[in-house]
Amino acid sequence: MKIRIFSAIVLICIFVPLLIIGGEAFSIFMMLLSVAGLYELIHIRETKKEFPFILKMFAYLLVVFFALSNYESIEFQYNVNYQVITFIIFAFLMPLVFINNNDKYNLDDALFLIGSVLFVGLSFNLLIITRNFDISYIIYLLLITTITDTFALFTGMLIGTHPLSPSISPNKTIEGSIGGLIMGVIVASSFYVTVINPGVSLVLLILVTTLLSVIGQIGDLAFSSIKRCYGKKDFSELIPGHGGVLDRLDSLIFVSLAFIFILGII
Repeated sequence: MKIRIFSAIVLICIFVPLLIIGGEAFSIFMMLLSVAGLYELIHIRETKKEFPFILKMFAYLLVVFFALSNYESIEFQYNVNYQVITFIIFAFLMPLVFINNNDKYNLDDALFLIGSVLFVGLSFNLLIITRNFDISYIIYLLLITTITDTFALFTGMLIGTHPLSPSISPNKTIEGSIGGLIMGVIVASSFYVTVINPGVSLVLLILVTTLLSVIGQIGDLAFSSIKRCYGKKDFSELIPGHGGVLDRLDSLIFVSLAFIFILGII
């Protein structure tokens, strides 16, 4: 527990100043996290089969490019760059012809790398764009995920009796999920009304925040399902006591992806 608390303090001391500074410093930090996140996905997959070295290096280069794409934009909009997406697809499908050895590299491997690069690159790029647009919005998203996760843990420990999804995450309970949801909605909605838009419809805000909190919890379970598929407790040991980057940011990644669809509503 001491290691976990110490790691959390160190993370806060690093993340908060970079979040406040924003700009290139925050973008570079997010890019580094995207590389770490991709490493964790590749590493967990390689417990079953190793990828060709050159394709792994290419994947890291592409995720850096994707994460930093349009990183100076101050408008919260995401225009799909079909050239980038097409290049990523070609980059991992074409080697199938030249390697021509299913034991070394096959279609499943190619699709895994394509999906991982697109998913990780897009997720961290969205976090950069959200911060550039307005720091208040990323704080709102952070409050949803951190408060929901924290109170889900405490509520589950205190009164949790009914498993939420025992086959994926045996320790999570329905009571914990509801407790985290309620507190996440209260705290994040209060922040939104106080800081971002005092004139927002409370009913609409509560509905949107509730949806994001639920999506964050689904994201947590989705990443837990990936780990369980590969028989792992954590994606990595990068953060002592916490696991890896994806272990800490799973909910935030899903919430940020969902937020771009509903920003215009509230």
